Amino acid sequence: MRFVRGAFLVLLYAVVLILVAPFVLLSMVFGVRGAIIVFGKGIMRLSGAILGIRIETSGLENVEPGRPYIFMANHASFLDGPLLVTVIPRNVRVILKKSVFDIPVLGWAMLHVGFVPVDRKASGGGKKSIETAVHLIKKKEYSFLIFPEGTRTLDGSLGRFRRGGFFLALAAGVPILPVTLRGTFELMPKGSFGARPGRVSVTFHPPIPVEGYASANMEELVEKTRDAIGRP
Repeated sequence: MRFVRGAFLVLLYAVVLILVAPFVLLSMVFGVRGAIIVFGKGIMRLSGAILGIRIETSGLENVEPGRPYIFMANHASFLDGPLLVTVIPRNVRVILKKSVFDIPVLGWAMLHVGFVPVDRKASGGGKKSIETAVHLIKKKEYSFLIFPEGTRTLDGSLGRFRRGGFFLALAAGVPILPVTLRGTFELMPKGSFGARPGRVSVTFHPPIPVEGYASANMEELVEKTRDAIGRP
């Protein structure tokens, strides 16, 4: 059954990409962005329903309306990004590896709405991506979703945090909002194809201001964020 659900989603995505290509191209011509994000969220919600995933959220009162944040979450499954995009009360953007933007239609749409590519093979690629994201935060007040571990966990435990997202928060001067995901590892661990149906919980913790932090004491900010995300 899990394989059938996964295969159906692949087919659905292929059909959607073909059908929405004209819509995406017109949105790019006329500078429309919000409609693409709303449509994408709708597809992600439909995907979750098809997979039989139920999401429970708590702590949404910690997300102040209209304020940009750097949302930081643990990364346990391929499901994490799509699920978080649907429940974060923001049109969040993400920094993704450059190759993702080579996907026809999907890549064009993501680039158009403000997702930021990162070329990890190029010298200074990460720094350039952070500079682009900082510009978007300051000019358009975008929020970004970051997985500070950088990759999905292999055993469900919280891994070491990379500093890129923290440099972004400091340079943009916006608070970090820690987010804890529970259940996605059990439903779809790294290396598996298709997700089991089940429940996922998402907890939004109080934001962490970045004032008073710099490169010299960044490790304290990293540990404070990690402690919040890892809180039971």
